[in-house]
Amino acid sequence: MHFWKSLSRVLAPTLLLPLLGAAPPAAPPAPKPAPAMKAATAARPSNQYSVEQFMGSTDVMAPVFTSDGKQLLFSSNASGIFNVHSVPVGGGKPTALTRSKTDSIRVVGAFPRDNRLLFERDKGGDEQTHVFVRTPDGKEKDLTPMKKGVAHFLGFSQDDSAFYITTNERDPGAMDVYRHDAKTYARTLLAQNDKGFGVAAVAPDESWVALEEAITTSDGNVWRYDVATKTLKNLTPHTGTASYRVGDIHPVTGEPYLLTDDGSEFTRVVRPAKEAGKWEDVEKADWDIVGTSFSHSGAFRDSIINVDAGFELRLHDLKTGTQVPLTQFPAGMISQSVFSRDEKQLAVLLETDRASANLYVQDLATKKTTRVTDTMSRELDSEDLVDAQVVRFKSFDGMEIPNLLFKPHQATAQNKAPAIVYVHGGPGGETTRGYNNFVQYLVNHGYVVLGINNRGSSGYGKAFFKADDQKHGKDPLRDCVEARKYLASLPYVDGSRVAILGGSYGGYMVLAALAFHPDAFDVGVDVFGVSNWLRTLKSMPPEWGAFRQAMMQEIGDPEKQEAMLKEISPLFHADKIKKPLFVVQGANDPRVLQAESDDMVAAVKKNGVPVEYLLLPDEGHGFKKKKNEAEVDRRTLEFLDRYLKPATATAPKP
Repeated sequence: MHFWKSLSRVLAPTLLLPLLGAAPPAAPPAPKPAPAMKAATAARPSNQYSVEQFMGSTDVMAPVFTSDGKQLLFSSNASGIFNVHSVPVGGGKPTALTRSKTDSIRVVGAFPRDNRLLFERDKGGDEQTHVFVRTPDGKEKDLTPMKKGVAHFLGFSQDDSAFYITTNERDPGAMDVYRHDAKTYARTLLAQNDKGFGVAAVAPDESWVALEEAITTSDGNVWRYDVATKTLKNLTPHTGTASYRVGDIHPVTGEPYLLTDDGSEFTRVVRPAKEAGKWEDVEKADWDIVGTSFSHSGAFRDSIINVDAGFELRLHDLKTGTQVPLTQFPAGMISQSVFSRDEKQLAVLLETDRASANLYVQDLATKKTTRVTDTMSRELDSEDLVDAQVVRFKSFDGMEIPNLLFKPHQATAQNKAPAIVYVHGGPGGETTRGYNNFVQYLVNHGYVVLGINNRGSSGYGKAFFKADDQKHGKDPLRDCVEARKYLASLPYVDGSRVAILGGSYGGYMVLAALAFHPDAFDVGVDVFGVSNWLRTLKSMPPEWGAFRQAMMQEIGDPEKQEAMLKEISPLFHADKIKKPLFVVQGANDPRVLQAESDDMVAAVKKNGVPVEYLLLPDEGHGFKKKKNEAEVDRRTLEFLDRYLKPATATAPKP
């Protein structure tokens, strides 16, 4: 996945997390052992690659088995934009099933008894998503032909007779649940969501719908909407701050399996206890369990664990009550998984720091494992890329801050390299391990990159996640300033040449660093970043419903805290910025409006500061087109080289 993938693909979205070949071999090759972090004095000759060579890698996502289990559907940007593809589970050449050239397409479901499929698409990244059906003859039909609004696929019914779609066509601030007949597509309203809660799942017997209430970004409840009586019941009343959300609903018993950190630092899996109103633990870890789901009949349950900026998959055989070893998969990070309908196969998305994500299919009986995609650019040698190293430093108040450090092969104490503090999206995102096209591109061109997980990041416990509440532009920003000091302490880093770079909420941190700590960094790169919190909070997409209030609880209420939000909004302090700035913006961005970047660029130019501005007319909040990603990557490197690699600095030392 590309640079902006730093947020986890399995984490619930927050305000500013960006959205979004050749025939593979029949079996996975033996993985090369990952090299240890090179010592500072042991430079290794490294080939340098162009952005076009890096763009030769393909992103794949959203695996779905066909009804017969013989094909795997997935979305791929092999054509330059995401389209739906299919590939035999035994390996072979993928086949493109959709051929959009303008709008990104994501497969979301395969019909259980035939070869129809469902996909979602918006227009130019505007996030006004519609749900489409594609029939085997290639015909496509919009099942949600709204003039204005958002629709999402929720899932198929347990008996295969229907599927569910949520839309906000009735009320822009509420996603209602509709039941669609699987044959005729005729629909009926199943749940009217007057509270604007998040929709999580429908019970197997369709008697109730699970809804999620976000009180704050770290405190929430799960509610039961009774379809017959149209009444709501809070399933998770609690005291203090605790997050409750739906993992899955058992397909036979109908029991909700929830994810919660109530009474603990990390998220675990719970289910209803025998005592009414109580919950019992099902699964714990020393880290957050970020997702859990059942196979079709409940024979298996899998969970994904967020382990120190990486992801691990656990597979549970519920018939035997044992955990199934996943030894037949190559070493790497698994962040997505899906069972076939007959529960005989498991597909996963697996990647390493030096190899792009690929889809693998395992036969659960024989354990035979097949790699069914081949996504890595053939022009890249993985030995020229680098592994991330987990490092920590103490911030200004003693709080320990975790990071991922990427060190170029050519950086040594004799040949010190410029460095970049990279800030993830959010608030509440996380820089995670796995293949990061853009970071590898920067490192390959001689930059040390420190992916900081400042306070407020996911994955490090409840207290750490809450530590930035109502402190944005202050304490978490100071963590980034301290990150520069940490980089300067490394023997192979030139502490006089350090940039700050980030996308989405990370873009806000870039602007805030340049405005509130004008001497801390030498240049900044802001992509889709907030400059004016008053405007951004007021313009949050209406379909987010009650979650809008949760974001205001964390960041600030524009009606009640106007002075505070102006204090932390870089636009109102742009006169203090004196370091070069590169700004990237999507014209169709519904989360951070184009005016955020337009106004900031105009304000900084008044200072006589070098400012470069790249407006992408066909993107929203993130990259969905390879040509745009390549342009941003190339322009970013050119900008950094211009200010951090003057001729005297780039000349190799004897």
